[in-house]
Order: sequence, then structure tokens, then C-alpha cells
Amino acid sequence: ERTRAELCAAALRLARAANYSHAGTVEFLMDADTGGFYFIEVNPRIQVEHTVTEQVTGVDVVKAQLRISEGARIGEADSYVPLQENIRLNGHALQCRITTEDPENGFTPDYGRITAYRSAAGFGIRLDGGTAYSGAVITPFYDSLLVKVTSWGHSSDEAIARMDRALREFRIRGVSSNLQFLENVIAHPKFRAGDCTTRFIDETPELVQFQPRRDRATKLLNFLGEVVVNGNPEMKGRKPPEAWREGHLGAPVKPALDLARPIPQGTRDLFKALGAKGLADWMKAEQRVLLTDTTLRDAHQSLFATRMRSRDMQEIAPYYARHLPELFSLECWGGATFDVALRFLKEDPWERLARLREAVPNILFQMLLRASNAVGYTNYADNVVRYFVQQAARNGIDVFRVFDSLNWVDNMRVAMDAVLESGAVCEAAICYTGDLFDAARPKYNLGYYVKLARELEKAGAHVLGIKDMAGVCRPRAARELVKALKSEIGLPI
Repeated sequence: ERTRAELCAAALRLARAANYSHAGTVEFLMDADTGGFYFIEVNPRIQVEHTVTEQVTGVDVVKAQLRISEGARIGEADSYVPLQENIRLNGHALQCRITTEDPENGFTPDYGRITAYRSAAGFGIRLDGGTAYSGAVITPFYDSLLVKVTSWGHSSDEAIARMDRALREFRIRGVSSNLQFLENVIAHPKFRAGDCTTRFIDETPELVQFQPRRDRATKLLNFLGEVVVNGNPEMKGRKPPEAWREGHLGAPVKPALDLARPIPQGTRDLFKALGAKGLADWMKAEQRVLLTDTTLRDAHQSLFATRMRSRDMQEIAPYYARHLPELFSLECWGGATFDVALRFLKEDPWERLARLREAVPNILFQMLLRASNAVGYTNYADNVVRYFVQQAARNGIDVFRVFDSLNWVDNMRVAMDAVLESGAVCEAAICYTGDLFDAARPKYNLGYYVKLARELEKAGAHVLGIKDMAGVCRPRAARELVKALKSEIGLPI
């Protein structure tokens, strides 16, 4: 404490002699043998380590500097800095600067893209972030700092323990970092005893000796992604289990397929004969529940990340045409399948549509259309949406399920009008959310959905769809909703 008081007094004498004001840092070098200290330099600015001062004093140094620049004085309420005699040190704090410096390569700054980033949190931990996040590109032209971590505790041991926990919680992948070096430093007995000198790093080579990170999570994700898309290489050529061969477990069996047999008539033949309005009237009069098969668009989304290939769809398509002509429609296009085909599978979604249409000429083809977003993730110009719908209808789409994630009817009108102009069936979908029977959440009640359905009917929809994207529509709510909609509008649901 005596040395601290002498350091502070020397710093104040220097600042007063230079008529210095505002925040700054005076640095000294101490002789470990004699206890004497010597002036090095003044940093006339907020110092990188100011977070330590803030944690142990409770003073916002940055804010205080700005208020003093505006004319406030230390000790006044407007400055947010109490008089010196009223400032008390509370506990202990230390700061670690996490950078992209590579300790095993002479602390040379690394650069590249951060592929994975997870930061620490918890009581007594403060983060001052820089350019640290998943996907961030670290260039070689600027400071390598990613984030400053400041830990606080009632004792130095507690502050160090919290810092150790925080450093171990961090995950930084894609670029080198000094995380393990920092862990080694704060765990070293000399550091914990406060017995470090300027020769500490040079004389302690074990500080830069690390156990290689196993990175198990990334390896597991890469493996699962490979298996999902390309299959497990260890399973190729392996015979199925004996029980499968004997049929005990019900191994999948292809139904018989006679390609010479005429394709039976289906709903598309009905659509060609009746038109969109006539088909809607037929649907409304039909007593059966009509089924749409979404396997080729959505049902493989969770299993394969919507990456079922066109060739796999083409293999099964003839079976649909001959064995499932009673289906109302096949939802096989639109939504996420379009951009996944282009960006990941490197396939032409239009060619997929043409080949499926050729193989299944008798069942209605249905697509998911995101209103003004079409099959993308931004709002497109009206003429783009119209032309897209026109081409989709021309190439084989019969039913367009149009929706807006916010149930904004005005955002659906261009797409719906384009569908009507093309002669296709317009199925306008309302997105279900909330809970019809929760009195504390009155916005999405029965009246909300009935009003929305009336607007969609007025806009020209042939069919009304209920899209429960989050799976929150309970059976009781579905029953009441469908009942109310059937009594209020004249569309098949």
C-alpha cells in the first residue's frame, strides 16, 4: 500500500507539473530487488486497461472524461467522479486481452475467418468486444484484439479463478488465438503470487506449450453433415442385418411398377377439365379429406436439410403417378428447395420441375410461394414476382400456396393476382400463431383469423390454407378455427 501511495503521488506531481487534465496513465518500472520505481511514459488517453480501474472503483472513466470535457468538475454530481478521498477500492480485478496472436509462432497476428465463436459470461465477468463473432473476417491490417475480458472478485484468488473459468468457456475456431497462453499465465504459481518480472515469459517456456485442442464439436458436426448428405462411408457395401433380409423388421419394399400400364386419372385431369374455380367448387363439395403429400418439398427438411436430390425424387415419381392417383396434390417445389438446389446441390430447380412433371402428369403439383419474397429471402420487384409465377405455372405448377410470415395481406396481393392471371389455383395461407384460448394474449384470437380469411377471400383466393409453421396449433384450437372459418367464408379449407 505504501508503494501504491508513492506511485500515485509521483504520477500526480508529473501531471500537475505539465498542467495535464483529463484521463491518462503514467507508467513506471519497478526494480524487483530494491523496490525502487522509475518513470517510463505517459499515455495521454483512456488506457486499454481502464476496465480494471472501473471494476474496482465503480467509476465510469470514459463517461467521466466526456463530462469533464463539457465543463463538469471532479466531486460534482455532473462529472460522475467523486472526490478522491471518497473513492474506495473494492476487491480485485484483472484483464486479459484475447487476440489472434499465435503464441507458438512468436505471437505473430493470425488472420482469416472466424468459423465458430462462443464467449464467456457470468457474475464478475465483463466483456468489451471488438470484431469477435462467427463469420467475422480478421484482416492483417489492424489490431489483433478480439475481446477484452475483465474479471472481478473480493480477493485476487477469486478474480483469477473467475478469469480461468471464463477463458475456458471461450471457443474460437478458424484463426489462432492466445487463449491457452493466457490460461497458462494465470495458472502459473509466480503469477498467482504476484512474483512476475519483465523476464517472466522469456524464462518460462512452458507458457507456450499447449495441449492440442480436440475440437470435438466441430468434428462431430462435420461428420454428421457428411453422413446426412453423402451417407456413412462405412456402410457402403455392407449387407443388411439378417432380420431385415428375413423381413422381420419390415424392410422397405418397392411396390410393383408396371410402366406399360396406363397412368390413372387424377386431380390434374380434373383441374384441366374444370379450371381453378371449378376445382375449388369440387373441393368444397367433396366429402373426403383431401391430402397433399409434402415429402418432396418439406418432409425431408429436418432429415436432409431440404437436400434430397432430384435424381432421388425422379426414382420415386413414377410410383406416385401409378399408386397414389387419389392424392389431391404433390407439394414438390418452392420454399427452401429452390435456393438449396442452386446453392448447395448445384442443380437446376426448373429442370427438376420439368422431369417430375413428365413422370407425374396426373396429380396436381403444388408449390410454396413466399408472397413478395417469391422463393428468396428479400422483397422482389412486382414484375419479377409476376414473371416468376407465370413461368412456374407454364412449367407445371398447378397450385400456389401463397403466404406472408406476418399475415400482411397487402404483401400477398401481387403474388395472388399473378397466380389468378396465370389460371392456376391460388391457395392463400394464414400463418397460425399464439393460442386461441389464452385470454392474456388477445391479439391472435378467433376474430383475428376470421377477419384475415375474409380479406384473402376478397382478394381472390380459391382455397384457404392454415399454415402452422411452429407447430403450436393444438387440436382444440384447430377444431374451433376450422369450424369458425367454414361458417364465415365460402372457400374450401
